[in-house]
Amino acid sequence: MPLQAFDDLIPGQVALGEQLFSDTRLSDNLTVACISCHDPAKGGVDGLQFSAGIGGAVGGINAPSVLNAAYNLAQFWDGRASSLEIQAAGPIHNPLEMGSNWGQVLSRLREDKGLVERFSRAYPDGLTADNVAHAIATYERFLVTANGRFDRYLKGEKQLLTPIEIDGYRRFREYGCASCHQGMLLGGNMYQKFGVMGDYFAGRSVTKEDLGRYNVTQREEDRHVFKVPSLRNVELTAPYFHDGSAPTLESAVSVMGRYQLGRDLSTQDIQAIVAFLKTLSGPVPQAVQP
Repeated sequence: MPLQAFDDLIPGQVALGEQLFSDTRLSDNLTVACISCHDPAKGGVDGLQFSAGIGGAVGGINAPSVLNAAYNLAQFWDGRASSLEIQAAGPIHNPLEMGSNWGQVLSRLREDKGLVERFSRAYPDGLTADNVAHAIATYERFLVTANGRFDRYLKGEKQLLTPIEIDGYRRFREYGCASCHQGMLLGGNMYQKFGVMGDYFAGRSVTKEDLGRYNVTQREEDRHVFKVPSLRNVELTAPYFHDGSAPTLESAVSVMGRYQLGRDLSTQDIQAIVAFLKTLSGPVPQAVQP
């Protein structure tokens, strides 16, 4: 399905969210902002295996892209946040990320009279924790990369894809990739075990992050289960997987073939599928005015 931008967003709230997304006042030591790990200009990520938070603290899971995140069934790899608003509060309180709290954040923001006035215009109850989270989430809803080549292909501009890209799309469907990477995001709408056709975690020291959705539900069947990531803009978001272990798109496709499809993909398979995946990039919406 082609991506569709949201058409009901309030510009003033989007603009506030965009400002807050780059605001280091949300972090304890004034060094980290949302954009530090989720830069829209870099595919919505930071290009690192594991992101660094305040004081150089390093997390244990790869930062997912913020682009098109509004269409995910839930947020984070383990789906522990049911909405973008809930997700926005997570990094603020995480000691490895921003290490702050709402009291500290609001105290700082309220010293900015211009910002307070803008919140008063955008929200009836002005500058509150809920409205800060809502503004950030609204900006994230704005970050839909619609009208890329694949979207236009789906809408009828068949000449936009080359023969190898179309062949890659065919293999992507026929080999079973689309069983999990489906819908508007080509992913993001279901959970799946990492290692359906083989034990991906065999012979390695399993971390808490490797447990995936099990950390949320404590159900044995959710061990090593993760939200299927969207493939939108995937050429821009290396390294890949929750553990950032695949440095290139080619290596990620090969691993997926082995552990999710139970087949060793040929060089031709990988080249064609990667060519198709690169058609999934779309333009990032331009900055909005306050």
